[in-house]
Amino acid sequence: MELVGEFFGTAVLILLGDGVVAGVLLEKSKAKDGGWITITTAWALAVCFGVLVAKALGSPGAHLNPAVTLSACIQSGDFSSFLPYSLAQVAGGALGATLVYLHYLPHWKETKDSGTILAVFSTSPAIKHTTSNVISEGLGTFLLILGIHAIFSPFNGGATGVVGTGFVALLVWAIGLSMGGTTGYAINPARDLGPRIAHWLLPIPNKGNSNWKYAWLPVVIPLVGGGLAAVVIRWGIG
Repeated sequence: MELVGEFFGTAVLILLGDGVVAGVLLEKSKAKDGGWITITTAWALAVCFGVLVAKALGSPGAHLNPAVTLSACIQSGDFSSFLPYSLAQVAGGALGATLVYLHYLPHWKETKDSGTILAVFSTSPAIKHTTSNVISEGLGTFLLILGIHAIFSPFNGGATGVVGTGFVALLVWAIGLSMGGTTGYAINPARDLGPRIAHWLLPIPNKGNSNWKYAWLPVVIPLVGGGLAAVVIRWGIG
């Protein structure tokens, strides 16, 4: 049941998250040119409802993110859930992106720029600078994990249920508004890899390549950033 929750929760996350990007970017969409605040707000709401769906379908942790799963594994010392959770999350991300493709089906043909189409599915840097891009994704994910720990910490009252989920959504919103302009704040390997695989496989009109040369960064670096945050939480601030 936990894997079912992770799969469908991540699918909802991507359906709503990539869905808003499609609405803002694709030609002849009524939401076209809605802007960055629209995108970051909807992504925050996507996290909220993705988490709620995951919990309702049997995953109490509702990670939706391999970096969050890795953090939990490091803090507990039990890594048995990392691979199955991550696979379920990536598969859910691919499903969510496929649903976005179907939802906006006639708009792909109207959108001629292949880079715009890829941006619906996966992230890319505003300025290609590997060192800076690594810092952005690593720092963003570090803050995500540290922030989640703070939200549920007993020192802050130990937020639970919908309240805790709402604060996590606010955290993601803040990261997107403040730090997302550099790389598009993947901060989640499944958020980038699952939809990128969908882009690669789907018969999307006018699509170009899936930019696999960059794809390692939003997969590997969030794991590094999330892992470092978990180390700090476990052995640094306990």
